[in-house]
Amino acid sequence: MAQWKSDEELFGWMRKELSTPPVSDVMEQLGFRYPMLPGHIRPLRSDMVLIGRAMPVQDELPLEYGEPSRFDAKPFGLLFESIEALRPSEVYIASGGPTHVASLGDLLVMRAQNLGAAGVVINAHLRDGNAILSLNFPAFAHGCHAYGLQRRHNVVDFRCSITIDKVRVRPGDLIFGDGDGVCVIPHEAEGEILNRALAKTKLERKVRRDIESGQSVVDAFNKHRAM
Repeated sequence: MAQWKSDEELFGWMRKELSTPPVSDVMEQLGFRYPMLPGHIRPLRSDMVLIGRAMPVQDELPLEYGEPSRFDAKPFGLLFESIEALRPSEVYIASGGPTHVASLGDLLVMRAQNLGAAGVVINAHLRDGNAILSLNFPAFAHGCHAYGLQRRHNVVDFRCSITIDKVRVRPGDLIFGDGDGVCVIPHEAEGEILNRALAKTKLERKVRRDIESGQSVVDAFNKHRAM
């Protein structure tokens, strides 16, 4: 059983030992029906790994009122405040609001990085994709799209519970993302989940070695009972 004394130690151990597939499998076995964010939330680059504590952000469509050109008094709501609220090793994870537009660009992502955040996860698009990639900072989204934020994006709250598709995300939950997607691991169950995922990973490594040596898939999986 793996033990860790701090988040820094935990995150380093996860980066070395785990990937999202066994974590997702174990969560389902333990009764968490929706362990992962929707599959269209992807890393901007497939080798990105994201591990940190959730700082959830609730964003919604702006409310139109009065004349057609008039919207909420603040064009982006609490967007800037939500970025500035980030603490070291936290993940900026936003519910989406208008998912077809870009809700963050390179300047806000750069500020998140400068504040020590672990990465950003957006249930929408990012913009300035090449500039974000040059930061070498974990960023997960639907992709990149220049269609921007003005009058289309409104952060209404942050450091609050949010829902993305059917996945609940609460402040302090463990966020784990890689090329296969993003797991949301409930804080109170993370020890059991991660230790079981490690055990599953070790079994799968044995299966891999047997298959690499020429053993059949049937024999390898039956031998180790890895499924």
